[in-house]
Amino acid sequence: QVQLVESGGGLVQPGGSLRLSCASSESIFSFNDMGWYRQAPGKQRELVASVTGSTSSVHSDSVKGRFTISRDDAKNTVILQMNALKPEDTAVYYCKANLFKGLKWYSYWGQGTQVTVSS
Repeated sequence: QVQLVESGGGLVQPGGSLRLSCASSESIFSFNDMGWYRQAPGKQRELVASVTGSTSSVHSDSVKGRFTISRDDAKNTVILQMNALKPEDTAVYYCKANLFKGLKWYSYWGQGTQVTVSS
């Protein structure tokens, strides 16, 4: 069973930075894509950024230019570098991995890490 463990969340002031990590129990080469999602209280979970392969990534409009997703293949880790944080970035951030195997899609989620942006 694939396990994804997020870390790096916390409390930060507006304009500050945080670096989230998602460590996988499996080689991240196994996955078709990996991504970061977030869910604020009373809102639906939304995609923040995703990465496919080594260089292909997408970022939501709300974080473009401030957040960057990347991979550390040697450590089986996906990173979300978050800069210029705003109060509206406050949410639980989740890591997700998608795997296509045996003609089926499988999705795996981490337990989430809380990010709070407040002065």
